[in-house]
Amino acid sequence: MESDVNFEYLRHLSESSNKKAILEELMVAYGKDVWNYAFSMTRKWDQADDITQEVFIKVYRNLYTFRNESSVKTWILTITRNMTLDYRRSAFYRKVTLMDFLAPSAESSSAEQAVIDKMAVNDLWKMVLRLPVKYREVLILYAHYQLSMKEMAQILGVTEGTVKSRLFHARKKMTKLKESHSHGAD
Repeated sequence: MESDVNFEYLRHLSESSNKKAILEELMVAYGKDVWNYAFSMTRKWDQADDITQEVFIKVYRNLYTFRNESSVKTWILTITRNMTLDYRRSAFYRKVTLMDFLAPSAESSSAEQAVIDKMAVNDLWKMVLRLPVKYREVLILYAHYQLSMKEMAQILGVTEGTVKSRLFHARKKMTKLKESHSHGAD
């Protein structure tokens, strides 16, 4: 949470504040986190790019509405999650995904593969990316972003009990994946 301390002033913004400069600071601080989170949910490089752009447009528009309820990081990751869910619900997303499924182009699959290879430095990340979204995202928020149960519950819009339950099931699924992977490697 160290970078949140720098953004304490966001709670006291006025109309005279330089929104563009503030946005640039936020993009530098959280741009990579936003992109990685969007990618982990969509598994598509270009969609993660689009979502990241949309997230920061929304952050810019809503700078003055940010208050104490959460940390800046939690606020931005919540916007990212909501934006990703909206994107995935849209007809455009379903159509593009269906097209990719029916006729994957060599170019898009190699770009996507490059990202998966990069993120999946080891088999563990490959396994995480195979989990259903609700388990995948809770593991990523926990392991990659090191958020607390309370922060994860805020971002996901669920109770802390639900977060704990999803983490438990995600770990169980990971154990099964690891076991089947190690047996398959024999």
